[in-house]
Amino acid sequence: MQTTVGGTPVAISVFIIAHNEADRIARAIDSVAGFADEVVVVDSGSTDGTQDLAHAHGARVIENAWPGYGQQKRFGEDQCRNDWIFNLDADEAATPALAREIAQLAASGALTSAPFWDVAIKDVFAHEDGPAPWAYGYIQIRLYDRRAGRFSDSPVHDTVRPPDGARRARLKGAMEHRSIRSVAFHVEKMNRYSTMQAEDMAARGRRIARWRIATEFPLAFLKAYAIRRYALYGWWGIVISVNFAYTRFLRLAKAYERELCERAEQRRRS
Repeated sequence: MQTTVGGTPVAISVFIIAHNEADRIARAIDSVAGFADEVVVVDSGSTDGTQDLAHAHGARVIENAWPGYGQQKRFGEDQCRNDWIFNLDADEAATPALAREIAQLAASGALTSAPFWDVAIKDVFAHEDGPAPWAYGYIQIRLYDRRAGRFSDSPVHDTVRPPDGARRARLKGAMEHRSIRSVAFHVEKMNRYSTMQAEDMAARGRRIARWRIATEFPLAFLKAYAIRRYALYGWWGIVISVNFAYTRFLRLAKAYERELCERAEQRRRS
């Protein structure tokens, strides 16, 4: 779909990175149909039919071996034919209100008033149809002009990096984030992602304060349960707060284990 500003076409490319997302990719693609000039899905070797489903819902699918989160998103940016880009993950979807808002911004010309647009991304759990009124949401730039700034190339942190002093605006609509398919899926994700975080800390030469090994879990639990308002989910809030805290603890535990192993290896060599 193309919208116009004073007769000049304004087109928005959407790109999605995916791996084995057959249960979620259609929702993601369909949610942006109202404003997307094109949808590009960058797949990293799915074996569950994600590619065929993406094709069936109108996306252009490109295969690229997994290099890391930031690098894969930079690759996705390069595949888009338009400079204005909207990024969402396969476990996310634009709400109808957000899709209408973006289409209206492009049509009115207001989109170009800022090169970077923030959007709230809100949790939706497997037993929910949409985000609860109190759902935790974080803010990220997801609609932007790639000529002004792009995703970082970090293997772990996938965020758009605007230059200092760049103008940013805020979208009123929100995105839905269905990151947790099940508790079993979440446990596997926690283990995998905490390993990547520990490796990233080591690559950047970060060392953890030892006292954090004792305090990370309880403080992270309180952050999730109170500040993120998970307490309002009842018993489910305890489950997701514990999992959040355990992820934070695992990251430090693995980083500390790496330090101990490095010191042991140095002793053996001396």
